[in-house]
Amino acid sequence: MSQAKRKPYPSKRLFKSDFFESFSHVHPSVPAIVYLPGVSYLLWKSVDQYHWGFTALLGFAMVGILFWTLTEYSLHRWVFHLRVPGRLGDRFHELFHGIHHEQADDPTRLVMPPVVSILLASAFYLGFESLLGARSATPLFAFFIVGYLGYDYIHYYVHHFQPKTALGKYLKKNHMLHHYAADEAKWGVSNPLWDLVFNTHKMPERFTKQQKAGA
Repeated sequence: MSQAKRKPYPSKRLFKSDFFESFSHVHPSVPAIVYLPGVSYLLWKSVDQYHWGFTALLGFAMVGILFWTLTEYSLHRWVFHLRVPGRLGDRFHELFHGIHHEQADDPTRLVMPPVVSILLASAFYLGFESLLGARSATPLFAFFIVGYLGYDYIHYYVHHFQPKTALGKYLKKNHMLHHYAADEAKWGVSNPLWDLVFNTHKMPERFTKQQKAGA
């Protein structure tokens, strides 16, 4: 028996121009298509040209992914939720993150548009290279991007699917609380580490009072 076709999600337009509007909708396969070849090349270069061994690469993996988690938290908390008064500030917020909170289940806006992610990735690579040199920046950046891909796909997963594992259920609940109960808490998407470090894992007092009132 054939399944009925799912109706397309009624996405809100961000741009009058169809050309610019098309860049705000991203298929979930795009980040992997864009970045996995580059990650593979950087890891090959790390081994073949820069002669990093397995133990060193494991260390770069831990540091690169850990640094991504801090970047994820920082971008989400201090950039994506930045509110600047005025029409221009409102427009900035809507484009970067406001539209996602307004239409959280839009499947075409659950991974970062490559127009934005490539600019950010380029800036981070240049920063790594200027601080560490190309030999260390190459594997570190590769695993930093692995962390980013993990974030993008965990974000897509918790919005678009019903997790079966305890970890998946925890991450989904955590992120849904951020969306629908208190967007000033629970900034981590792929993990709660930095929320615990900065003590933003707890729901605000008003949420606790609402729960007690409804009990």
